[in-house]
Amino acid sequence: MNKYTQSVPSFRAGMPLALAVAVAVGATSVSQPVAAQRGSAALLEEVIVTARKREEGAQDVPLSISAFNSNQIEALKVRDLTNLAVGMPNVALDDVGTTRGTANFAIRGLGINSSIPSIDPTVGVFVNGVYLGVNNGIIFDVFDLESIEVLRGPQGILFGRNVTGGAILMNTKKPGETLDVTLRGAVDTGGDGGINTYLMGSIGGPVTDTLGLKLTAYWNDDEGWHENQFDGSDVQAIEQMMVRGTLVWAPTDRAELVVRYENTDIEGDGPVAQSHTNGSGVPGTPFNAKRDSFDANYDLVGFQDNETDFLTAEFNYDVDFGDGTITALYGWRDSEAHSASDIDAQPVALFHAPADLVAEQNSFELRYNGQFGNANITTGVYWFENDIEYHERRDLLGALTASVTGGALSDDISFQIQDGGGLYDVETLAFFAAMDYDLTDRLSFTVGARWSSEEKSAEIATLALNTNVLDIPGTIGSGTPVYANPITGTDTRCNIVSSNNCALDFKDDETWDTFAPKIGFGYALSDATQLYAHWSRGFRSGGYNLRNTSPTAAPGPFDEEQVDSYEIGYKSQQDWGRLNAAVFYNDIGDMQREVNLADATSGVVQIIDNTADATIWGLEIDGTFALTDDLLLLASMGYIDASYDSVRFDLNGDGMVDGKDKDLDLPRAPEWTWSVGLNYDMSLGDWGFATARINYANRDEAFYTDNNLGYILEQDILDAGLDFYSNSGSWVFSLYGRNLLDEVKHGGDTQLPDVLGPVALGGTFSPLAKGRVYGAEITYNFSR
Repeated sequence: MNKYTQSVPSFRAGMPLALAVAVAVGATSVSQPVAAQRGSAALLEEVIVTARKREEGAQDVPLSISAFNSNQIEALKVRDLTNLAVGMPNVALDDVGTTRGTANFAIRGLGINSSIPSIDPTVGVFVNGVYLGVNNGIIFDVFDLESIEVLRGPQGILFGRNVTGGAILMNTKKPGETLDVTLRGAVDTGGDGGINTYLMGSIGGPVTDTLGLKLTAYWNDDEGWHENQFDGSDVQAIEQMMVRGTLVWAPTDRAELVVRYENTDIEGDGPVAQSHTNGSGVPGTPFNAKRDSFDANYDLVGFQDNETDFLTAEFNYDVDFGDGTITALYGWRDSEAHSASDIDAQPVALFHAPADLVAEQNSFELRYNGQFGNANITTGVYWFENDIEYHERRDLLGALTASVTGGALSDDISFQIQDGGGLYDVETLAFFAAMDYDLTDRLSFTVGARWSSEEKSAEIATLALNTNVLDIPGTIGSGTPVYANPITGTDTRCNIVSSNNCALDFKDDETWDTFAPKIGFGYALSDATQLYAHWSRGFRSGGYNLRNTSPTAAPGPFDEEQVDSYEIGYKSQQDWGRLNAAVFYNDIGDMQREVNLADATSGVVQIIDNTADATIWGLEIDGTFALTDDLLLLASMGYIDASYDSVRFDLNGDGMVDGKDKDLDLPRAPEWTWSVGLNYDMSLGDWGFATARINYANRDEAFYTDNNLGYILEQDILDAGLDFYSNSGSWVFSLYGRNLLDEVKHGGDTQLPDVLGPVALGGTFSPLAKGRVYGAEITYNFSR
């Protein structure tokens, strides 16, 4: 057998507490469907995960996990991570929308509300084992995935810093032992815009007895879901192209090399900017939308242009020592992004924001896993570096230029320009070790620790200190603007990425050393059921603010955030399905937050600081149950209670730090999340069979800003689909609908000032996600 055979990872499911009890009692005698591993049967497959840096069943891992394997990803029509944004207990996978593709993920109430590239996440994203060093440009369409794993709670021992909320592991498919070809096309629509077209395919298999190759390609042309009332045009258009090659070489029975290279090119519109009445009760001027509508009226459609090259190389070598495996994993990712966004969200030019981001990261991990009697040992060393160049420009008060000059200049010319950003270097070195020891046949003990040393250096240009104002008397001819800095009297406009000519007013470096331990126990009630409990500590990196706007607030350094997590869980895998539950308690010290404030000079000021200590506790239950041979139930429930223990930042902006700040709700921490769904299989005789599915998910309203003025609406998401499978397994015809209730969802809810300079503004910058989508898909699979 060749060494490059495919692994079989993951899955996700769900269920409310009362429903879990009722189904568990009523379904124990129902056998699992015997259909091919498609449709409902796919959702009951054995799930293999890599949450402990080794392959094992998801139900065997003493962690709270939602996971999906390749068949389940296809059955649920997951195109990007936001398709899973609502539905997993205590998990929110949102795109902030300031520039599309920017992850603002939250798990168990620990999340961020930022598009600043130097802000480290609370939920780390790992692709083929490689950590992605920035949140920007990582939520785009995916294809040919082997698995998605969502790990709740701190994962600091094996996955490092910046996973205090959890980790998301995405693994792409490898070539199998046979020639496999998949071709897929889809088209969907649903809004006021145009058609969204997908074409994708993969071909892979053995070339020799020791070499396997796979080629995957993906193309998406989306004409835009929304209509811009400014001119009636379709907006939110995007074109995405991805090509990925995978090589697996197994020169001996002991050795395997896996090399993956992926190029992604994405071009499209900027965010769909909506302004509605803000948390202070001030409507947007001159346009104000209803918060629960898809109305948008803005003059700058904007753009985004992203290109990414991503290389991973993994070498596994089996050794006799402990019957173990040595793994060496190298990752390189180079990304370049350019964008422009209409932040004022108005049909006049008041606050436009072009930005440029270049990020290059390298990482290397060397680890060993082996078995010594009753002890399973994992240990290793990890190195990571990330170099970031970021530039942001704020084109302000363009609407003034025509009125001030009597029409000589248009509102395409800004009255005031601010430039900022900086250079940011990160280097991390870590050592880790973990042991799982079987004390008896039923009782196991887990202990582990990770020591990390991280150095960050920053050179930053503060936007408010790099201001240039239009010099009206000095205007050349009829329309050529002349700018001057009020302090220097010269034109100091700059671009850090293209020319590195900005005046860098802040320079600093800092090193943080941390020690993250874990202790836990597991007890097998039976071969199919276990209890577990553990305490773990995780850290979120300290650092600097690359979008420093305030002339008085220093861009850093802010300190690291520490999370102590206590969890007790239950897992059961039976003939009728599976049922999992967990109770957790998180003690957060030096909570690190981006405080987002309206500002009359710069539009918005974002200050990053260690604002508070907090406690978050909660519970989650999820399950999958075969009610009959043909009917499958999926359901989930999550609850969070989040509160501040102490506050040391004026969160509400009243000039005092007191009990009013402490009484505020934590952002990104919805109290309840729950979902319930049904999958039903139907025989179609000689032709094949069909699967009908419907799923309803709810997530409570949650605050977006720390002062509780900005918030995200409650989400009620209804998805449905119908798949027709041929008996040969070659053809799948699908009809699907997402967000069929046409729920309005905003990526963020940034509060804008009552006035910007001398101009009335108010309202918000609240990027819109798509509403109702319905479409059709056809898939052809060939294997030989």
